[in-house]
Amino acid sequence: MIENILNHISDLSPILIYLILFLFSYVENVFPPSPSDLVVVIGGSLIATGPIHFVPTLIFTTIGSILGFMTLYFIGSQLDKKVVRAGKIKFITAESVAKAENWFAKYGYTIIAINRFLPGTRSVISFFAGLSELKVLKTIVLATLSAAFWNTIMIYLGIIFGDNIDQVDLYLSRYEKIVLIITGVVVLFFVIRYFFFKKKKSTS
Repeated sequence: MIENILNHISDLSPILIYLILFLFSYVENVFPPSPSDLVVVIGGSLIATGPIHFVPTLIFTTIGSILGFMTLYFIGSQLDKKVVRAGKIKFITAESVAKAENWFAKYGYTIIAINRFLPGTRSVISFFAGLSELKVLKTIVLATLSAAFWNTIMIYLGIIFGDNIDQVDLYLSRYEKIVLIITGVVVLFFVIRYFFFKKKKSTS
């Protein structure tokens, strides 16, 4: 499958390849899951064979990533908090919003700085960053640095592994699963901790 993707993309003009890389990087942030990381790796393998170059590839993928991140940030910032806090959105409770805002007030910028290294949670991070009204300029700078660093790694993996991208895909899948498991364990810990202290407080 990956070989077919490589063959189809390599036959396109450089500008179309850059646009494809941009679109996948953008869509992955707005409509996950999307194999944008693998596509960026594929872009790196095409650099090795000559159709495209490193700097434009990094620029297009990073711009796509940051625009996707800021799209959900904007949606989160414009969402009527009264609607959210009233519990009218089923999957977002007023309590979860309050917790997210307090959490983001303490750790938000750090999380944004490493968001690209947290696959499966990027959209949630950008949405709640907007909902928590983190500073736009600082958010853009940190999200851009995170995306540029991550995309640089993905591109170099593509250059190094060349035709053996299926190995990169395998390791990326394992990495994503590990990150999701760790994230799930952390969330579960805080949920249990919350209910434990809530129950302890009610009985005291």
